[in-house]
Amino acid sequence: MPLRVALNLVYLVPGEIGGMETYARELIPRLAAREDIEITCLVNREAAQAGGGPWGEVAPMEVVPVDARSRVQWVRGEQQHVPRIAARIGADVIHSLASTAPLWSRAARVTTVHDLHYKLVPDAHFGVRGVGMRVLVPAAVRRSRRVIVDAVSTREDLVRHLHTDAEKIDVVPLAAEPPVGVRPASEADLRVRLGLGDRRVVLSASAKRPHKNLARLLDAFAALPADGRPVLVLPGYPTPHEDELRARAAALGIAGDVRFLGWLPAADLEGLYAISALVAFPSLYEGFGLPVLEAMSRGVPVVTSASGALAEVAGDAALSVDPHDTAALSAAIERVLGDEVLAARLRAAGHVRAAAFSWERTAALTARSYERASEPPPA
Repeated sequence: MPLRVALNLVYLVPGEIGGMETYARELIPRLAAREDIEITCLVNREAAQAGGGPWGEVAPMEVVPVDARSRVQWVRGEQQHVPRIAARIGADVIHSLASTAPLWSRAARVTTVHDLHYKLVPDAHFGVRGVGMRVLVPAAVRRSRRVIVDAVSTREDLVRHLHTDAEKIDVVPLAAEPPVGVRPASEADLRVRLGLGDRRVVLSASAKRPHKNLARLLDAFAALPADGRPVLVLPGYPTPHEDELRARAAALGIAGDVRFLGWLPAADLEGLYAISALVAFPSLYEGFGLPVLEAMSRGVPVVTSASGALAEVAGDAALSVDPHDTAALSAAIERVLGDEVLAARLRAAGHVRAAAFSWERTAALTARSYERASEPPPA
């Protein structure tokens, strides 16, 4: 008999969550296609009303009656409603996909902890969200039968900082594939709409949060020769930190060379990948680093950080630098822009590297984690 799994998606507000939304959107159809499990998606009101997601389309959906933009309601939905709904539908396992989880339930709990941002880069979370993560993430890890992480380095973080038993942690890498059926926006349209002219484009898709190291990226960009400097395009959902970034760009005299964009439709993002000379992702800390793999899968050269999960994901298929070294970051960008042989090598190596990751493998390893969680605990 298939395992019945309730996917806790209370956190997911479409267009506002970044990589964790990508994770859910890609994982759900692959899990739904398996014969050894039956999934039900537990979603908040916003996700249920927005439509356009695999929840409710490829798998049954249950609505958790909360507004997840409110952290208080999110927590209430996760702690009160999710266990109740899981019990009503007879779930064997509750899989929470965003680092926090119900602290009680009859069902076995599996929690994906993507990173320890709240502890290692506390500026990544603002206000009450940061306070909640410091309480709820360690509690979720303790109460879960299995913990899923995206990278070996994140498993090491949990062992070192939360004293988690390594034996209960399953490393399940993510993947990146161009979306099926999405026609990229035309280059001509994007160049006119975003004011790019005929200049080269450097892309850095990420949330506007301090640990993404965008301030240092602006400094590195300002150090490039003004004659022939490309346009830096920064899509990703906005945060209060964006005001600081805009002010920094103005102070550096490069405001006209930077495009601050919000969350983009898939067609626009694919169009930007197609015209970008490189992707720069010099984050100080990541639990995985999907933008690096996404760029590689699309054949775009990558400059990224030479540490942690980013180094683990990129391997030797990117130009990696110390993310704290502004001069090194600027030099790496200039080198890729000026050396077509290097750029071609990175494009080819990136394709090969990205092909080693697949969402089908992610789903298979996730299902194995469910199986382990459902096994009776040792006597």
